[in-house]
Amino acid sequence: MGSNHFFHILIFSLIFLISKTHELQTTQSLILLQLRKHLEYPIQLTNWENYNGDFCYFPTNFRVTIKCEDNSITELKIMGDKLPKVSLFHGLPLRNQTLSESFSIDSFVVTLTRLTTLKVLSLVSLGLWGQLPDKIHRLNSLEVLDMSSNFIFGFVPNGISRLQKLQSLTLDGNFFNESLPDHLFNTLSNLTILSLKNNKLKGHFPSSISKLTTITEIVLSHNNLSGKLPDLTTLSNLHLLDLRNNHLESNLPSFPKGVITILLSNNSFSGTIPEEFGKLNRLHHLDVSSNKLSGTPPSSLFLLQNITYLNLACNMLSGSLPSSIKCGNKLGFVDISSNRFTGRLPACLDIVSSNKRVVKFTGNCLLVGHGNGQESDCKEGSVIKKPYWGKVLWVLIVVICSSMCLISFVIVVLIFRKRRRLRKTVTLQHTIPKASDNSAPSEIACDTRIVSDTLELGTQVSTSCRVFTMKDLVEATGNFDQSTFLGEGSIGKIYKGRLENGSYVAIRSLSLFKRHSKRNLKVRLDLIAKLQHPHLVSFLGYCINDGGVDNSTSSRIFLVYEYVSNGNFRAFLSENGSERIFKWSDRLAVLIGVAKAVHFLHSGVIPASSSNRLKTNNVLLDDYGIAKLSDYGMSVITGELEQLEAKGEGSKSWRLKKLADDVYDFGFILLEALVGSVVSGKGEAFLLNEMNSFGSQDGRQRIVDPIVLTTCSQESLSIVISITNKCISPEPTNRPSFEDVLWNLQYAAQVQTTTDVDYKSSDGASQFEL
Repeated sequence: MGSNHFFHILIFSLIFLISKTHELQTTQSLILLQLRKHLEYPIQLTNWENYNGDFCYFPTNFRVTIKCEDNSITELKIMGDKLPKVSLFHGLPLRNQTLSESFSIDSFVVTLTRLTTLKVLSLVSLGLWGQLPDKIHRLNSLEVLDMSSNFIFGFVPNGISRLQKLQSLTLDGNFFNESLPDHLFNTLSNLTILSLKNNKLKGHFPSSISKLTTITEIVLSHNNLSGKLPDLTTLSNLHLLDLRNNHLESNLPSFPKGVITILLSNNSFSGTIPEEFGKLNRLHHLDVSSNKLSGTPPSSLFLLQNITYLNLACNMLSGSLPSSIKCGNKLGFVDISSNRFTGRLPACLDIVSSNKRVVKFTGNCLLVGHGNGQESDCKEGSVIKKPYWGKVLWVLIVVICSSMCLISFVIVVLIFRKRRRLRKTVTLQHTIPKASDNSAPSEIACDTRIVSDTLELGTQVSTSCRVFTMKDLVEATGNFDQSTFLGEGSIGKIYKGRLENGSYVAIRSLSLFKRHSKRNLKVRLDLIAKLQHPHLVSFLGYCINDGGVDNSTSSRIFLVYEYVSNGNFRAFLSENGSERIFKWSDRLAVLIGVAKAVHFLHSGVIPASSSNRLKTNNVLLDDYGIAKLSDYGMSVITGELEQLEAKGEGSKSWRLKKLADDVYDFGFILLEALVGSVVSGKGEAFLLNEMNSFGSQDGRQRIVDPIVLTTCSQESLSIVISITNKCISPEPTNRPSFEDVLWNLQYAAQVQTTTDVDYKSSDGASQFEL
């Protein structure tokens, strides 16, 4: 009798639990479908429409992730495609940018808060607009909140301060335009990541942040913060502080000894650089450029054992740097330019004496080199001696007369050019400009305009390139001695040379059968020189050796590039190619750099540069691990475009196809980063066949490079696999643009960084992409 009673109770309990679980699943499903409606049915959530199962088992992808614990949703990530590309937003909906006028962020958050078990919430690039309501505090289990790249404005709500379990708060790329309340962070005792960059925040840096002893990253760059920065020594776990591009104006504060990266450029910090900075032994990267700092920096700053990057440019630093200054072994970049330093440049910063690091020092009164040396920028005596009044008057007269002559000359030149334009209208070409023998190369080169968007791509526009003589190149290479031979590139032989100023260059020698005049060829070379980008190997100049005959059938051309000394990407991916383990985050950084470069080549200049020979062998890494693409733009020099146009293939569709071919080639760079150079060496057909293996976990384990598998997050890996599949689509029209490729790679890197922060050891050194 008792056993029957127990059995009935057990059956009843199971039925009750099953019914409650079903009720919970039904409620969660309805909430998710309601959220989909609020978001105005984005394409990313199309698969939700006819789904009748448990959303806890809904298949995830890099756009949408749902995770559960005990049948309750604990993680919801949705990534849209509505990027806030506008610079001006006034709180009203924008067509094709934000959600519609009927969207209510208040109602949306109320619906969200019904998912009471949420621990991770990521809603990125969904076009959300409005003022984030205080009701967000109802998500009291929240540990990670990311609402980046939306159109949220006004205050950061006080309700955030009630999310006491919150560990990561990321609201980058919105339009928050009020101050951060000082009490906002008083109760967030578990917060480790705070990122609100690229907003319009104003007011003072909240002093309550200095109470967040768990914080590891503070990123508030590109805002309008002002006032003083408090003492931050209490933040014992702080690794990254990024306050670039604000209006902060205090003296530099004290920092905790464990800080790794400090970015304070483009503010109004004043006073001297404290001696305590020379004791930050874990510091890797310090940028205090473009401020109002004065005095002489502490010598110990240059000798820090982990310092790799030191930027003190564009301040009012003065005095003489002691000749005894020593530089740390890891210091690879120093910029002290545009200050008021005098005396002799210390030996460890003298690029003639040491080629181990990049040093910028122009805009000072420094003597360079040894012995008699050579002065830089000004005469040392002019800083000390005061001229007599007679000399002053004489100088003034000379300056005034020279100025008047110069102004008159400029006016005459402008009048001449204006009349010339009236006689001949120059039409902007959308193909490679063709020079004739009676047209000036400089004018035609100017027709190739640089789009204003390149400013956002971090590009620099070169006005001209150097024309080297054969004597220059013979001296640089020891008459092309075999010891300077670097190998055979995709086009021509490559030699290493050293110019008269001590800088190293790579010289490519190739034969080119000319179908156009020397003048036309120079126009093309000038065009290549204009393609300046941080992730392109800089083209410095050229030498045309044709015996002085302009219409000869062939020429030997020498192309001079910056020398990138650290090898190519393929070597780093090889098991035996490098002592350094090239983990997943390292590979992502390289891929993002190359994608930025090709995005610039495709959309940053007109005409676009295609057929850029995208291979891992052509991706070089400098001493700081920065990727630089070589062999780009060769189709411009070799005249591929003209050859194909002559065959009737110069249409717009053909140009789009060539751009899509670059995407295809980049897809194989992505593949090689995923599987390593050993597997990729089996050929294109093998890789295309193996792509099907990426769909299963077992397949990934079999083909993906073990280093990748042990250093990546599955979500980050899935994002890259997905975009790789699209890049190598056999149909060109199905391949993504490089803007899409770049966006996905940056998102994959963001996901990976979040994972790395969760798992890094307390004494591990982090790397941050800047």
